Amino acid sequence: MKAVVYNEYAPDDNYAKILKVQDIDEPKPKPDEVIFTNKASALNYNDIWGMRGVPVAVPLPHVSGSDVAGDVIAVGDDVQNFKVGDRVVSHSNLSCRVCKACTDGREFDCTRRQVWGFQTGPLWGAYSEQIHLPEVNVSKIPEGVSYDDAAAASMTLLTSWHMLVGRAKITPGQTVLIMGGGSGVGSFGIQIAKLYNCDVIATASPDKLDKCLELGADYAVDHRKDDWSKEVFKISKELAKKKGEAPGIDIAFDHIGETHFNKQLTLLKYGASLVSCGATTGYDANIDLRHIFFKGINVLGSTQGTKAELDQGLYWMGQGKIKAAIDSTYTFEQAAEAHTKMVTGKGLFGKILMKPEGA
Repeated sequence: MKAVVYNEYAPDDNYAKILKVQDIDEPKPKPDEVIFTNKASALNYNDIWGMRGVPVAVPLPHVSGSDVAGDVIAVGDDVQNFKVGDRVVSHSNLSCRVCKACTDGREFDCTRRQVWGFQTGPLWGAYSEQIHLPEVNVSKIPEGVSYDDAAAASMTLLTSWHMLVGRAKITPGQTVLIMGGGSGVGSFGIQIAKLYNCDVIATASPDKLDKCLELGADYAVDHRKDDWSKEVFKISKELAKKKGEAPGIDIAFDHIGETHFNKQLTLLKYGASLVSCGATTGYDANIDLRHIFFKGINVLGSTQGTKAELDQGLYWMGQGKIKAAIDSTYTFEQAAEAHTKMVTGKGLFGKILMKPEGA
């Protein structure tokens, strides 16, 4: 079968040099595994980290990709919940399932956890024509949800749901700040917060503000402006007057990191929460600790989530309450172009998909 393979790293981001469509062996199911076709797969930034070889020296030769949807074509002897013909999508959080964290429902805290398609291999990831995964790492796609939407949602909807619902414990009526609303996680964050009937302020670059509003954000602010936080606080004051409460943000949803982190802290109400799943602008943020201890702020880390949380998000997609923002679609042969677009971010809104020929 065909797969997108690299045999060396590209620290200079020269993806055309290393990404090749090659033939690899078709998988045979282990007793607990499901095999399914690739109808659509989606790019994530961990694909870039893998090709750079930092911060993790991923196994070589490598097939990247953590998000993929398709049709089941074979199941192992011990598989009970899936059959040939089922429409399915990957859950990329591979955990041991037996440690204290896993058995406590915190599989995202498992010390043996791996992100499938990023840390796994050699030659085990989404960018191949056929996929094999343990049954516990596969979810059924609800009626009304396309392969494209399911693939686009796999990791980013899961991450956003876990951030807001699992970690920040979002409640109706809160004022929620979604940083980077034009990203995959940000676009889902907007919709989840609206699902909970919250007032949503999204930030993005100027060319993405209207699209954030189209997804449901009540306000959209250009976070490239030096005074972006003042604009957000002004909006929160207007909302506070209507609600009869103190101005400020109840939940800040962050994956931008270094450049915007401390200003988010200044915007939070007493007892409010900042939940972070990443740091695309850098990890070395300057923090004024007075905002944390004096206002009793909760700073929450968040990584992926549980399969149950993915199923919850997919359910609401099936109800038409959440949709995937898909930027563009490429073939395996266009893998270098697709990854270049993701790393530059120019004009990018939502997820980039990649498919085998004929999918």
